[in-house]
Amino acid sequence: MTIFYDPRCLEYSSPGHPERPDRIARTTPLIKGRHPEWAWREPVPVTDDELLRAHSRQHIEHVATSRQDFDADTPWYPNIEMHARRSAGAAIETARTALRGEPAFSFMRPPGHHATRDRAMGFCYFSNIAVAALDTLEKGTERIAIWDFDGHHGNGTEAIVAHNERIRFASIHQFPAYPGTGAKSFANIENYPVAPFMPRNGIVKIAKQSLEKLAAFKPNLLLVSAGFDAYARDPLLQMTLEHEDFATFGQWLSNIDIPVAVAFEGGYSTELPESIDAFLTGWQSD
Repeated sequence: MTIFYDPRCLEYSSPGHPERPDRIARTTPLIKGRHPEWAWREPVPVTDDELLRAHSRQHIEHVATSRQDFDADTPWYPNIEMHARRSAGAAIETARTALRGEPAFSFMRPPGHHATRDRAMGFCYFSNIAVAALDTLEKGTERIAIWDFDGHHGNGTEAIVAHNERIRFASIHQFPAYPGTGAKSFANIENYPVAPFMPRNGIVKIAKQSLEKLAAFKPNLLLVSAGFDAYARDPLLQMTLEHEDFATFGQWLSNIDIPVAVAFEGGYSTELPESIDAFLTGWQSD
């Protein structure tokens, strides 16, 4: 396992904001202590050319030059452009590492799956997974699947990859909930809206079906948006998963014959480190 991480991603914060540095700061020593054999590497920031596959030039310039909050959920921070570039760059490197035969995890912030081609939103500035997917296609990969088990709908990823016949996207998420999208499937997009407080076994069954359907697409690479806000005690949603369910998701990934790259998205519980470790340990159980 290679983990792409840069401690500079801890340098920005806003009082009371749920997307805060301790999501990563509390998790990193736990993972390093339990898995000393895993490799940690610092990612290279994404380039303009790599970003332009997913975002408009106007959006990239807006992230770089704005000095105002992008919306009520998505603040402006000093150097946020470089933080977002490093996070998107890490997603690209996870994909390239996975295609070389080694599982890889991008453990960075900010997250990305709400950012659309022209808009920063939902704590996200650039669409990390979409940037990685389009970079990989540009480099010659034929087919890519994206599995998003974050508890919120991956609307930004969806908007960017919709109708791309070389990509299949699946999102399992609470509905209704922020951002209010993801109720229906269409074209290459498979949405799996989950009602608040659905029993965990029902969510796990849906997640398994979604992953099996992606595998049937026979992708050359599986990209995963790994959010942990479907956890039963996460403060932002009303879902019901436990740590062992995330371990199960990881075990599924260990058992499929497809290169896998994972990028960290949401998860805001005080127990987030245990959810992440359960998932990564399940993934590397072999």
